[in-house]
Amino acid sequence: MQFVEFISTHAPILILAIPLICAFLTPLVSRISDKARNIFVTCAIALSLATAVLLALDIYANGARTYVFGATSPGIVLPSGMNLPIRIMYEVDGMSIFMVFISLIVALGASIYSWAATDKYTGKDRYYTLLLLMVVGMLGMELTGDIFNMFVFFEILSISSSALTAYYIEGDSAEGGLKYMLLSAIGGLFVLIAITLLYSQYNVLNMAALASSIQYTTLDIVALGILMTGFVMKCGAVPLHMVTPDAYTVSPANITAMLVTASQACLYALFRVSFTLFGKSIIENMTYGTVGIILIVIGVLSMFVGVTMALPQHDVKRLMAYHAVSQTGYMLLGVGVGLAVMGDSSQMDAFGYKAMEGGIFHIINHAMYKGLLFLTAGAMLYMTGTRDLNKMGGLGHKMPWTAGFFIIGALAISGVPPMNGFASKLLIYESVYQFSPLLSIIAMVVSILTLASFVKVFHSAFMGPQLSDYRNAKEVPKSMIVGMCVLAAVIVVFSLFPDWAVKTIVDPAVDALLNNAGYVHNVVGGA
Repeated sequence: MQFVEFISTHAPILILAIPLICAFLTPLVSRISDKARNIFVTCAIALSLATAVLLALDIYANGARTYVFGATSPGIVLPSGMNLPIRIMYEVDGMSIFMVFISLIVALGASIYSWAATDKYTGKDRYYTLLLLMVVGMLGMELTGDIFNMFVFFEILSISSSALTAYYIEGDSAEGGLKYMLLSAIGGLFVLIAITLLYSQYNVLNMAALASSIQYTTLDIVALGILMTGFVMKCGAVPLHMVTPDAYTVSPANITAMLVTASQACLYALFRVSFTLFGKSIIENMTYGTVGIILIVIGVLSMFVGVTMALPQHDVKRLMAYHAVSQTGYMLLGVGVGLAVMGDSSQMDAFGYKAMEGGIFHIINHAMYKGLLFLTAGAMLYMTGTRDLNKMGGLGHKMPWTAGFFIIGALAISGVPPMNGFASKLLIYESVYQFSPLLSIIAMVVSILTLASFVKVFHSAFMGPQLSDYRNAKEVPKSMIVGMCVLAAVIVVFSLFPDWAVKTIVDPAVDALLNNAGYVHNVVGGA
């Protein structure tokens, strides 16, 4: 019992510390055997996920958790009179733990998938170390209550993601990794400039302390705009989406699935800044409509541009990459509508809350089905050696598991009932229609075009006669099937029990975003 109590007490830091410590132990474990290393990495992620579940149960029962490590007071006063802050605070609420689940579930599936997918490549010690550091970067952004700490983890995520994007070192992978690194560097610079503007005025970096101090000056508005720009760059939304297709296309399929969750960690940062850091000031200054409209416009552009660019593609991973851009638009649209009416309680009760439910629910749905689709694309590449749909055909005869997983993912992303994608999109359709019927119609048209696109992919890759080049093709190794099965299982559960998913994990996430005062009180009021 004491051990369980210790884990529960220190869960916020253990979730992060487990993969971080294991990242540096991975090369040592690899000296035993490759199999031991693979199992070690997967167990590290699974243990972190189990710790997250334990923490989630406590949060859902007792509310948000504030975890402090370092000094027990805000800082130490030096002889010169200077106050030296030497502590870090983690603030874990319903939204934070929701994002942690997404990151770890996809990472678990991707790590198992990697066992066979990377078997023929060298440098696997570095690969698995970077994979764990990529997980650390995402978890750190999602758990921290300190905006500079968020920037640090943003950089860890960017560096590890860029290196893994170029892991194959063949074709255009180096170019894709370089482009992703450049985008990340620019986005990180934007975030750092915004942090500098805020720190220069308020002399604090804790988000709750900043939220309680912000005066919404001209510099604050500039900082908000710069922060939004920096995070939009990394979440792959139009008009800053240019690098996303290039990076997603050339990276290993299991890493592409992780890049999806990396983009969502940045989407989380965008929402956390908009609602928690600036939410009170935005409402008091009656600019919630303007900020919400900005997110809505970015969302609609992402939906439309992404799907129209996907339709003519013949490279299966590039096609899916553009759909990742498109699906991000649904999340921005739903949450944007909620933000646009946040100051009007009647509209929030009528449709704003439901719009945010749809947008937040779509985050986890998208991570699961888009991650699964990228893994199926990797399976096709693994057996055929090509991403060109024109050179595939009849793979369903030899790869029934992959074909089945592709169907699950394709139906989910297209919003076909009763799949989980339909559940979140329906919430968005109904609520957004009350805000603007035109926006709801655009969202439905995009779903129809998405279905048409994936019908084309299924017909080209899995149906028809087997091409002579692939008569010896067979199903991918079992570890790759298990990796795909992890994500498919979540999709099936959410498809069968969408109401349970919304009430259990989505509503606490929405409430956490909207409860700006509660977030501030947990840290400032209780520190």
